[in-house]
Amino acid sequence: MSKIISVNAGSSSLKFQLFQMPEEIVLTSGIVDRIGFKDATFTISVNGEKQKKTLPIFDHVTAVNLLLTALIEHKIVQDLNEITAAGHRVVQGGDVYGESVAVTDEVVKQVDAFSELAPLHNPANLIGYHAFKENLPNCKHAFVFDTAFHQTMTRESFLFPIPYEYYTEHKVRRYGAHGTSHQYVAQRCAELLGKDIKDTKIITCHLGNGASITAIDGGKSINTSMGFTPLGGLMMGTRCGDLDPSVVTYLTNKLNITSKEMNEILNKKSGMLGVSGISSDARDIENGIAEGNDRAVLTAEIYLNRLINIVGGYYLQLDGLDAIVFTGGIGENDAILRESFAKATTNTLNLDLDYELNAKSRGKELLLSKENATVKCFLIPTNEELVIARDTARIFKL
Repeated sequence: MSKIISVNAGSSSLKFQLFQMPEEIVLTSGIVDRIGFKDATFTISVNGEKQKKTLPIFDHVTAVNLLLTALIEHKIVQDLNEITAAGHRVVQGGDVYGESVAVTDEVVKQVDAFSELAPLHNPANLIGYHAFKENLPNCKHAFVFDTAFHQTMTRESFLFPIPYEYYTEHKVRRYGAHGTSHQYVAQRCAELLGKDIKDTKIITCHLGNGASITAIDGGKSINTSMGFTPLGGLMMGTRCGDLDPSVVTYLTNKLNITSKEMNEILNKKSGMLGVSGISSDARDIENGIAEGNDRAVLTAEIYLNRLINIVGGYYLQLDGLDAIVFTGGIGENDAILRESFAKATTNTLNLDLDYELNAKSRGKELLLSKENATVKCFLIPTNEELVIARDTARIFKL
């Protein structure tokens, strides 16, 4: 029996779950949010109840200290040495890592080098790792990569039609993201279908502030919507997703701005926020639609259009489909989007959604299709932290 902590460190947040393995029992979970601010928040689950407090937390080391102190204070562990291993989410592992690995100095150097491909994510992931390493010197550490699951894509899916030497010399290619989420929900989907995952064709839709869609054939990713960075693919909360590359050069010249400023616009001022002018939060867009805001309506229409375009392409590439899965904050909670998608694809996918069940379903594992559906539609809450814990346990044979 081992205790493994799954860590997801963002630039201003630190999510965690502590598992008892191999039983996969969640001992506690929580999040430190708004790191770097005076009004940061620390939320932790104690005996099934959430406890939250607001206080100044200016760096990740302080956040980790706060978390580890709380584990002792709330008697979740008696001694920090009970934590045998920590699994850390790392967004970008390049084409070097096709699976999770034990952390070494060389691995840290490579992950740091890949920060160029995920500047908003890898540096934060490493900060979290170093903070835990400093506070848990006897703990083993593993890196679990968002990109690893997508290393099964073949070259016609991951290569861009630009000069080939940019791939060989500069590693420009499709990497994808959210791999642990796509892997988890695809496996659960196969189990719910009562099939071996090797005998399934599944499209998984991880829809949230960051969003990606993956075509999975026999348990392997064969295509995914995010590209060279997490900016590509589907329209997102503040990210534009796919667009004509000439838009970038045109606006950079037209607005007389730098490439860095253009990148900021595409990453942080576009997507749902840019189109709606209201918010990057889908719930605010939904409220705007209810109030008759035309740009909120347009935002939902564009989102659905892009979703259909990507899923349609993957349906043809898979040459058949057993199921489609909705997960992530939007995928799990936006019943209107799921209904709109089902209605728009009636003659092709025939999800035959139970609209009454769908309307009242949020964040709960369910088959939303009726019995005669050609393609089954599932709502499956993701559990990336469990995948991290499982991989960490496997690596260290715990």
